[in-house]
Amino acid sequence: MLASAITEILEGDPGLHVFAVARSGAEAVRLATQEAVGVVLIEYRLPDMTGAAAAGAIRTARPETPVVFHTADDSETALLDAIDAGASAYLTGSATGEQIVEAVRRAEQGEVLIPVALFARAIARQRRLACEQGEREKVLAEFTPRELEILRVLAKGLDTPTIAGRLGIAPHTVEWHLRHVIEKLQVHSKLQALVAAVRLGLIEIGEAR
Repeated sequence: MLASAITEILEGDPGLHVFAVARSGAEAVRLATQEAVGVVLIEYRLPDMTGAAAAGAIRTARPETPVVFHTADDSETALLDAIDAGASAYLTGSATGEQIVEAVRRAEQGEVLIPVALFARAIARQRRLACEQGEREKVLAEFTPRELEILRVLAKGLDTPTIAGRLGIAPHTVEWHLRHVIEKLQVHSKLQALVAAVRLGLIEIGEAR
């Protein structure tokens, strides 16, 4: 239904003609690489692959073909994937018919249209993740293998005697390691240590099962 509506919008412009409508990423790649088309308009969420994967394949075969994304997915991941795949424009689901036509026309002319606010948000998130990764690596370097092992076992909800038995060490040794873990994470309790360790990616939530 959406494809039909957009086709009608594009065909309503005297300078545009819809060559074909694909029902999957694979079909889009086949159609767009078999024929020289002016612009590919694609969704990010496809039945068999992401629009970014399809766009990447199209651009590899025909680098001159501009790709315009029109999708309800306004996530940073989708946007950055689209940009990496060589997107000429990225329209969200709220785009009007006029905006879709304009994006297609301008993409055909070689222009790149990426929403500034969306792009800025995506870059900010990437920078934040990079900082978090740097913080994780810095903290991780301070831990001994035994301390990380105790953290992972602690995440299973076991008490000190049980942890000691499982690791084959004395209970007071477990507590000694835990004090060091708490100090290194700059928290005040075992629970806070677990929360901080998960936030930093030192242990995974699944390890608590």
